[in-house]
Amino acid sequence: MRHPGAALMRCAAVVLGLVLWLAGAGPAAALTQQQAYSMAAGDSDARIAALNAAVARADPALAAYVQALLDDEVKVAGERAFILRDGKAVDAATGDAVALPDGAEDVLNNNRMRRELGAAAAAMQLLSPDREERARGIAELRSQADESKLTLIDKAAAVETDAALKEQLELLRAAVGISSADKSLRLAAATLLGGSRLPATRALLLERQAEESDAEVRAAIRASLAQVERRLQWGERLGVFFTGASLGSILMLVALGLAITYGLMGVINMAHGELMMIGAYATYVVQNLFRQILPGAFDAYVLVAIPVSFLAAAAVGAVLERGVIRWLYGRPLETLLATWGISLILMQLVRTTFGAQNVGVENPSWLSGGVQVLPNLTLPYNRLAIIVFAALVLLGVALLIGKTRLGLFVRGVTQNRRMASCVGVNTARVDTYAFSLGAGIAGLAGCALSQVGNVGPDLGQGYIVDSFMVVVLGGVGQLAGTVYAGLGLGVLNKLLEGWQGAVLAKIMVLVFIVVFIQKRPQGIFALKGRSAEA
Repeated sequence: MRHPGAALMRCAAVVLGLVLWLAGAGPAAALTQQQAYSMAAGDSDARIAALNAAVARADPALAAYVQALLDDEVKVAGERAFILRDGKAVDAATGDAVALPDGAEDVLNNNRMRRELGAAAAAMQLLSPDREERARGIAELRSQADESKLTLIDKAAAVETDAALKEQLELLRAAVGISSADKSLRLAAATLLGGSRLPATRALLLERQAEESDAEVRAAIRASLAQVERRLQWGERLGVFFTGASLGSILMLVALGLAITYGLMGVINMAHGELMMIGAYATYVVQNLFRQILPGAFDAYVLVAIPVSFLAAAAVGAVLERGVIRWLYGRPLETLLATWGISLILMQLVRTTFGAQNVGVENPSWLSGGVQVLPNLTLPYNRLAIIVFAALVLLGVALLIGKTRLGLFVRGVTQNRRMASCVGVNTARVDTYAFSLGAGIAGLAGCALSQVGNVGPDLGQGYIVDSFMVVVLGGVGQLAGTVYAGLGLGVLNKLLEGWQGAVLAKIMVLVFIVVFIQKRPQGIFALKGRSAEA
């Protein structure tokens, strides 16, 4: 039985060597002159063989030397290798400062050699005292490891204290063993890989299944592949649901302003998409101002862009309502044509001002990246933020319509304009406020969309039809219906895309809405109450 103290001493020795290397003490004398020279000179096969032998021995000095080779800092002369840094030469084996011999030649690394050096560097990370370094080493070795790294993988697994990393090392060993010439190793590896939760394992098993000639091993690979695919299906399903919920939140946010201008006021506003575009360009302008004036506070630009995009779109909406829409109430066809013409004017104005090409809106650092829920499921921070933002906007609109004086006036004018006017409500002013509110919400949608997609003059054209479908499906005048319809259509669209592709999915969604409206013209939720004009 192996004494536990001996294993502890060996582990301490490895860690001490690595600590000395990380502290800049230079390469330890673990590499001989011949070993260092063999890894730097000769043909690629001989160099790789020498490199793999050093990796198998887990020489503490190897990591620094491999990095020097990758950085093209190694020279050879007289069967010795030298590392040249900052104009000073050190012996690659001893780490002593030396004079670089005359005629020293640069070490040239082809692509194959660089791949092997990268794999060796990743392999040496397995013995790092830093857990994150070890995790990165395992991740990098998944696609690069071969049988030459098995000895080091076994050494790393023997001293690994983190249960999750130990499991990953065992799976890494199995991924190497499944390519072995030994049938028993391939069989054991194929069985062990069935416990993996990684998408890379599925790709590896599919590749080995196509290449495996032994029936027994192929059957084991097939069984493990089925297990891995069952585990990965949960991540794929949740990914589709999240993507659908994200798209649904965007649709809901875009349609929320339209639910006010069309659902509550009866105005078919074909320029709604362009109001959203104005909000996106307002975000772009705020971003550029922060970059030029307050570069240190760049990450806060989104917090300023939110109210600016709302006010910019609301101001344009107020001008649009006062200048055009107020003369066309009760004339839906003329309103449609007029707002369509205005949408063309707004697009051309933006092209003239900002150019016809898309402009770049950069995510702040706190919206970059994502949270990894499963090995094959990462939720981006910017889309999570849009879902939360859409919920907050929805809550704010619901409180505004249901709990404020302006909301009471809007509901009163919507249900019976003449009676509201008789009791002293300034219906013209309420119309302007309501239309500006709907336009401002469209601007907020543009601000949100700028964080997940391109911003260009045609931004609004991609959402206007979908927005009308959401409002009609949810029920004209019903904010709750907008929520259900937006989220439902988003998830349904993503499910159908995975089944039939993007184009057919759009057609199927449109057919579904047409059939639904035929059966239930009032939408998901019917408007409660009565109108004197009805």
